[in-house]
Amino acid sequence: MPDNTAPHLALSDSAARQLANATKTVAQMSTITPRWLVRFLQWVPVEAGIYRLNRVRRPEDVEVACPPRGEGDLPLTFVDYEESPREYFLSSVSAVLDVHTRVSDLYSNPYDQTEEQLRLLIESIKERQEGELVNNLEYGLLTNASPEQRLSTRTGAPTPDDLDELLTRVWKEPAFFLTHPAAIAAFGRECTRRGVPPPTISLFGCQFLTWRGLPLVPSDKVPVLDGVTKVLLLRVGEARQGVVGLYQPGLPGERGLGLSVRFMGISRNAIASYLISLYCSLAVLTPDALGVLDDVEVGKYHDYGHTYAASPATLKASGRRGRAAR
Repeated sequence: MPDNTAPHLALSDSAARQLANATKTVAQMSTITPRWLVRFLQWVPVEAGIYRLNRVRRPEDVEVACPPRGEGDLPLTFVDYEESPREYFLSSVSAVLDVHTRVSDLYSNPYDQTEEQLRLLIESIKERQEGELVNNLEYGLLTNASPEQRLSTRTGAPTPDDLDELLTRVWKEPAFFLTHPAAIAAFGRECTRRGVPPPTISLFGCQFLTWRGLPLVPSDKVPVLDGVTKVLLLRVGEARQGVVGLYQPGLPGERGLGLSVRFMGISRNAIASYLISLYCSLAVLTPDALGVLDDVEVGKYHDYGHTYAASPATLKASGRRGRAAR
């Protein structure tokens, strides 16, 4: 058959690309999030993986006096402690990474294959860590909210009134709201409906919606079930008797707060193994440091009518025509 390909007058693009070096990215992972909760918390180092939370028993029984000038008797009192305080034990999020030595030896330019595998696996472990901080059945925020610190929405959708009511539960130096991004969007719709768009604030180089000066922090780890989620309000820090994160310092192979990477050896199949472990927990120091708004519906939308008010000029002209007709 005749060759219908026209002769080249110069080197073609496809041939030239064989000698060119492509600029490559590292592997991208769509499940990585900013993990704002981890950033906003204060993290407290613990010894031996145990954190004992001591509280005052019956603080309302402590008597003090403000006597008038004179020599009257002062009240005799003392501050009692709980005899069996709660102890928090660090839990782990772990995985074992396997990398064939042939892969790491031959294909580690320009990116180290082992380090890239570790980076992506560590990101996945940190995502799970934030999920446990919210949902863990032992120490998670949703589990440890006191019944008297929980309330439900008035109409389903999260309104300014609901968040104001939540602020009455955590009124001592509240730090931030935490909820699913869909709930923040639903709250924004309710604010728009009422003509009170929430202002924004810049934190960590990003913009956050705020209410009463407190940022609404998004996290996809707050569950949404059948279109219903929750809004949490936290006070943070040991000095404020708030919510604190717990971690173990000084781990072998430490790569971050409570994060350890340890080489486990090479098998007879030439596969190198690495143990990645992250040790963490969370403690609510006093019950009023955490409040939860339940039954938050995220699927409600408002139908605005497509009508427009007449301009002042139009109203003025109409008035003139009316007077002329009379």
